[in-house]
Amino acid sequence: MATFSVRFLGCKVSYTDAQAVREALLRDGHAEAGGPAEIAVVNTCCVTHEALRKSRRAAGRAARTHRTVYVTGCGAGLAGAFAGLPANVVVVARPSEETPAAVAGAIGAIGCVQADARLERTRAFVKIQDGCSFSCAFCVVPLVRGASRSRSVEAILGEIRRRAAQGHREIVLTGINLGLFRDREAGVRLPDLVRAAGAVPGVARLRLSSIEVNHLTPELVAALRETPTVARHLHVPLQSGDDEILRAMGRRYTADSYLRKVEPLGGFQLTTDVIVGFPGEDEPAFARTLAVVDRAGITKAHVFPYSPRPGTATALADTVPPEVKRERSARLRARSDEAQRARWHSKLGDEDDVLVDRPGRGYGGDYSPWLVDAPVGELVRVRARGVVEEGILAA
Repeated sequence: MATFSVRFLGCKVSYTDAQAVREALLRDGHAEAGGPAEIAVVNTCCVTHEALRKSRRAAGRAARTHRTVYVTGCGAGLAGAFAGLPANVVVVARPSEETPAAVAGAIGAIGCVQADARLERTRAFVKIQDGCSFSCAFCVVPLVRGASRSRSVEAILGEIRRRAAQGHREIVLTGINLGLFRDREAGVRLPDLVRAAGAVPGVARLRLSSIEVNHLTPELVAALRETPTVARHLHVPLQSGDDEILRAMGRRYTADSYLRKVEPLGGFQLTTDVIVGFPGEDEPAFARTLAVVDRAGITKAHVFPYSPRPGTATALADTVPPEVKRERSARLRARSDEAQRARWHSKLGDEDDVLVDRPGRGYGGDYSPWLVDAPVGELVRVRARGVVEEGILAA
């Protein structure tokens, strides 16, 4: 038996992939360590230069305290990204669906195989597809993840039933580009899957991790609205509110079409991603981004200063000075914080169902954060009595 630790960097897909490796090792009879361990798995990210730097640092630190470090995830697929690290760092450059078996096979199974392992978190992230068949000018993900491919609806619903039986009250459907999901043999697309997943016994809340605006079809919006367990929250990446920048990015919509697509989502809390300082972005272009964020009613913007990525169309372009990126990022984050707090205040006196995911904290039906005194894992009905820096105070 080997002792192991697992760490992930980056997005919810990275977390899901890391958990798949963890489960494979637990099934093979190895023991997860709370302290020092023999084996470390570091599931990495390379979506920005900073993310890759943190991933390299995490792998290097793990190499000093573990016998072997397995580097997995997006960063592992980027050629040379982990060159120069100690000899006990093993880069597993395999598709995500092959990685758990590859790591488990390298370590080796033992005789005592454990039962199915529960995920670490209160909510369960269930990956329904991987990869992306588009090529945005800034994005390295299709290079390291490959083209889109989907799991079968049978496998997805089987995992959701298993997670619900383990006690996970919330299921988050995740993937690199969820709108590309389709089970051709079963004739199932994302709206059908939403309805089926939301009806699984034991699922109290269903959420999509992210959806591209072009995939917000009337059929999907109807499924989201008509499925009672669907959370009233949607993350819809914007990246820029300027049409020229969007064209240069290789995005397939305009600012106006983005606004039209999200308009039917009244009542949903909308969050987004924005890249600040993309090559060619001037102050008027950035001002248009601020305006679209306001008009769309977005309450939380995840802000990413532009970072050239190897192998992408804009790998050699970085025209906006770092200090300008920092200043614009700060402005957008301040605007985002203001919008978020305004939404919290709008809830005063209202009730909501909060899933408690850590001591004293939880998230409501629209993914607003609440401070609540209830056991972890419980879904509790509360009333908003105040707003503090961290979120909404529950009565």
